Amino acid sequence: MKKIVLASGNKGKLREFQDLLSGCGFEVLPQSDFFAENAEETGLTFVENAIIKARYACAKTGLPALADDSGIEVDALNGRPGIYSARYAGENANDEKNNQKLLLELNDIPAAQRTARYHAVLAFMRHAEDPTPILCHGVWEGIILSEPQGDGGFGYDPLFFVPTHNCASAALSKEEKNRISHRGKAMQELLQQLSALGK
Repeated sequence: MKKIVLASGNKGKLREFQDLLSGCGFEVLPQSDFFAENAEETGLTFVENAIIKARYACAKTGLPALADDSGIEVDALNGRPGIYSARYAGENANDEKNNQKLLLELNDIPAAQRTARYHAVLAFMRHAEDPTPILCHGVWEGIILSEPQGDGGFGYDPLFFVPTHNCASAALSKEEKNRISHRGKAMQELLQQLSALGK
């Protein structure tokens, strides 16, 4: 089984990637098995930050690395939180604080104008000097609710209403979320590219 380092300290992401890659011949190892500190995300886009994180994990471990940079883009907020989604309420923010800030900022915005989408960019690097990382981008359209729903998922999932399923992302089963989500879509594309390369 091929080992891949997941360049993230996010336990929710780790669980999702392990589920998504199970049965595909990959063993996903968290970066915490090798090092404690996170790469400094100095990029201005999801693509830049995903590459920074993957390259850092490759350099630290000598193994291929998979990095995800993802977040939520809210139209009424000119695309915020965007690349700052995980730390929207500050450097030491948690999901609850980030969700509270988002609700506060959208307090006077009517439902019809609360459109949003999740983005996920995956960067797969074979080694730290890889000049052609594999990049995959998934998008998931939704609407920001006025109060949390559901008790699954992580991040902004309790506020992210999925019109096709008439519920919040946090109310979806793990399997269904992985099938239709931004990260699920990006992962399906990545697996196709890895398969085509014979990895």
